[in-house]
Amino acid sequence: MKKTLLASAVLGCLMVTSAHAATVVGFKIGGDYWRADTSGTFSDKGQPQQGFDYSSSAQGSYWFAVEHPLPFVPNLKIRENSLDQKGSLANADFSFNGHDFKGNVTSYTDLSNTDFVLYYELLDNDILSFDLGAAYKLMNGSLRVQDPGHPEEKDVDGGIVMGYASTHVSMPGLGLFGFADLMLGVNESNVHDYAIGLGWQFDGAAVDTRVRVGYREFAFDVNNFSGISADTKFDGYFAGVEIDF
Repeated sequence: MKKTLLASAVLGCLMVTSAHAATVVGFKIGGDYWRADTSGTFSDKGQPQQGFDYSSSAQGSYWFAVEHPLPFVPNLKIRENSLDQKGSLANADFSFNGHDFKGNVTSYTDLSNTDFVLYYELLDNDILSFDLGAAYKLMNGSLRVQDPGHPEEKDVDGGIVMGYASTHVSMPGLGLFGFADLMLGVNESNVHDYAIGLGWQFDGAAVDTRVRVGYREFAFDVNNFSGISADTKFDGYFAGVEIDF
């Protein structure tokens, strides 16, 4: 009986916290410019993975979120991530998608994806906020290899169930805050996407504006995903802005 009462009290506290996290419906829109390095390997499933030489390039993300005071109903965030890079390999000798590649080849690694996030605001005050939930990362990219006379391409178009957590720590009166976001794969446990950084908030009469800078890493380590194996990473520094209204 005591355990039942304790569990009910904890659940009640979480419900009250979540219900009071937002008193009206709010919207957030934002975008990041990401200067990312690309590294890693890929291949057909069961084949030796091939490494390519990549250079840094501009990547980007933009998102939209809806937050509300309804209990039990999660908030929603949708984020689009553009991740593509060109690579090269000299003296190649491997097979991809049924074709043998030899000599100098070029690769096009596109791991663009869309995040669908459902989350609860467990804490939301002037100093600390903490969100917890689940996400579905829908891949919508491709892997392409070509030599001077022949290209081969495979779509990377499956989905990954992920856990989601986000925290935001503010310094009242200064507008300065720190943040950390984490998405960790469930059905693909070696896939993760996280960001940490600092920002400044400017309060307005109708909207609040946040300027953000930080470091982000997306690791895509899979053994059989859309018929391919890969161990590829995008990581680097980013800058962006978010508007809350």
